Amino acid sequence: MTGSSGGAGAATAARDGRGHAGRRPPGPGRAETPRVLAALARDPLAAGLGLYRRYGDLVRVPLLRGDRALFVLSHPDHAEHVFVTRHADYPKSVTYRPLREFLGDGLVTSEGALWERQRRLIQPLFSHRRVAAFHPVMVRNVRRMLDDWDRRAPGDVVDVSEAMSLLTLNIVGEALFGADLRGPGARVSPSVTAMQDFAVTAMRNPLLLRAPRLGLRTTPGYRKWAAAVRAVDEVVATVIAARRAGGTRDSAGPDLLDALLDARHEDGTALGDRQLRDEIVTFLMAGHETSATALVWALYLLATHPAARQRLEEEVDTVLAGRDPGPEDLDGLVWTKAVLCEALRLYPPFWTLERDALRDDEIDGVRVPAGSTVAVPPYLVHRHPDFWENPEGFDPGRFLPGRGAGRHRHAFIPFGGGRRGCVGNAFAMTETVVVIAMLAQGRRLDVPSGGVPAVQPTVTLRPRGGLHMVLRRR
Repeated sequence: MTGSSGGAGAATAARDGRGHAGRRPPGPGRAETPRVLAALARDPLAAGLGLYRRYGDLVRVPLLRGDRALFVLSHPDHAEHVFVTRHADYPKSVTYRPLREFLGDGLVTSEGALWERQRRLIQPLFSHRRVAAFHPVMVRNVRRMLDDWDRRAPGDVVDVSEAMSLLTLNIVGEALFGADLRGPGARVSPSVTAMQDFAVTAMRNPLLLRAPRLGLRTTPGYRKWAAAVRAVDEVVATVIAARRAGGTRDSAGPDLLDALLDARHEDGTALGDRQLRDEIVTFLMAGHETSATALVWALYLLATHPAARQRLEEEVDTVLAGRDPGPEDLDGLVWTKAVLCEALRLYPPFWTLERDALRDDEIDGVRVPAGSTVAVPPYLVHRHPDFWENPEGFDPGRFLPGRGAGRHRHAFIPFGGGRRGCVGNAFAMTETVVVIAMLAQGRRLDVPSGGVPAVQPTVTLRPRGGLHMVLRRR
């Protein structure tokens, strides 16, 4: 990324919503809109970088009718404006509609008073104390996976994408819902993949904006998507029924399912079955998919940067001395955490965050008409050269203690920002550090010759076709 439309004046404008009235909006003309939108649909990462290089931090793509537009924002000040300063004016975009059809009104997709109630209910379950209580669940599930890997012959090829997806799904299932998903996970994980593929395809269907249900049913792949939804719903129904039947579980305290079953509306009524379903599906999907994706890219980056991997192995050997990690060990695994943060910077699982403008606004001196869509891609923000030296390079040292002093707090937003930031970020960081540290104790995963993965920006940022790696002993 090169160039910038920002500067001190732009920063002030983005923060206070004023700016230089009448500044010409940077971006393509209306005649170019079909070509630009087609490029964004075909390869949004390359197209987004191209728009930045040509126009700068703020790009306006006019839509074909009216004064509404698509705005692509790449500066941390813009992220702060949308997610913090004016968050009430920027609800989730209509582009999330296909995802909402799968997740329903769970915490990720809900708005307004419903979201407020959900957040108040769920937030305490992700305090640092509660996350520490989930630690044994994480270790137990990683140990189970590694024991299975140890029965393989050295040099076997592992589908790391599938393995990390099943692992994080099992951790979320046990920690948050007291459920053993080792069997059902074989249905849930591929269903999430099918959901993501369909959601991206459906987002390109113009019927979705005017007739969502008809748009979904006319999108190629609808039947496969509907079958995936049924598969997940059946697993969720089984989890709820088992808890209501009084099934036993090993837990350090009430979990998310307990909180949901005990929750009451203002009139004293319990959550309905549909709301229960929506919350559980949301956390099964978001709670495992983002962590799995982060782990896959971290393992790939370690395999392709031997010096960083060796430093991580030396740190793990020194801090853990062959033990399973405990909560007290996490503060000592500073390089391990830095590697994961750098993986999240280069490959943020939620690579774009989109909002719709409820009313007219102004960002960086440019008018944002009500009804416009505003995209703030972490993939671009994380590569802004004013905040990241050699932005395309892999350098975990950026995240060592003291190295980030003075960095804009919205220059790194893998978990979103503001009040809608991910409620489970501490859970995710603890989980991924535990996985990487335990795996590094006696094993290595290498990339086969010619195994460089292509990046596939679906709902999350996945390696296209998964990532197959060679398992070796250290």
